[in-house]
Amino acid sequence: MTSKRIAWAALLLATASGWCAAQSTVEYPTRTVTIIVGFPPGTATDTVARILGERFTTRLGKSFVVDNRPGQGGSLGATQAAKAAADGHTLLLTATAPMATNPNLYSNLPYDPRRDFAPVGLTSWLPYALVVSSKSGINALKDLIDRAKAQPEKVTFASIGNGTTSHLLMLMFAQRAGITMTHVPYKGSAQAQTEILAGRIDTTFDTMVSTMPHVKSGAFRALATSGIRRSLYAPEIPTLDEQGLTGFDGGAWLGLVAPAGTPPAIITRMNRELNVVLNEPATKKRLLDIGSELLTSTPEEFAAHIRSEYDKWGRLVRESGAKID
Repeated sequence: MTSKRIAWAALLLATASGWCAAQSTVEYPTRTVTIIVGFPPGTATDTVARILGERFTTRLGKSFVVDNRPGQGGSLGATQAAKAAADGHTLLLTATAPMATNPNLYSNLPYDPRRDFAPVGLTSWLPYALVVSSKSGINALKDLIDRAKAQPEKVTFASIGNGTTSHLLMLMFAQRAGITMTHVPYKGSAQAQTEILAGRIDTTFDTMVSTMPHVKSGAFRALATSGIRRSLYAPEIPTLDEQGLTGFDGGAWLGLVAPAGTPPAIITRMNRELNVVLNEPATKKRLLDIGSELLTSTPEEFAAHIRSEYDKWGRLVRESGAKID
């Protein structure tokens, strides 16, 4: 290599090194950071967001506040986040429905989850529980299936909205079990579960974060969980797979994203902070205590996960025949 080429290469290396150093020391955050949650207070996504927000506030010295924007199965919040300034001061704690299910279910969403966000990292895996009121007379999964077969469409199920994971998991369950039930959507877990407690709705599939307090109190009876393996949070509850619906495996993941175009240095910083917080023993315990199992990733791994889940849930939506205009 000539001396000119060596000098040129050295200049390029120094420039690149200086740019990386500048990027790694970017001043962030400079003001309050808003974490948008597309679901109501008290839902699993909201609870996890508040736990993370507390720790980010302590670690980064600026307030991280949760802004609940429920509606359209989490997609109203995602729409707002996609349009926000790409400066790292608006984040979105999102989930399977707005990132993978809804884009395949709704015909006119104004965002593309694969294009309009900068993934930061995965946070949680949320197994779901199929529950009924303890006063329903349904004591086991077979009882629910038998009742639905004997009274087609008279058995009702609640969801936290059209196109949400709770809705699609119940559709999958009904298809696999060969039953027909009537869907009653609500705006969130609290409303849906209140109706079950009152005896006006028969059953629901919802996160263990939101259902297990009622199970532990004796108000709900858990018939099954949705994953292929039993939940670490409540290993005494059998899976649907164990009870004859072979291969049934579903649930929801949560992850943190920013608007597309957010500087890579901010994404890298927040991924590092996120993974540090998630691996803190106290945070791990808080998440597991509410039924949220830990997930971590790099931004690149999360981006690949979103693409894979988009394709997977697209197939499931098409197979279910569900569509919302």
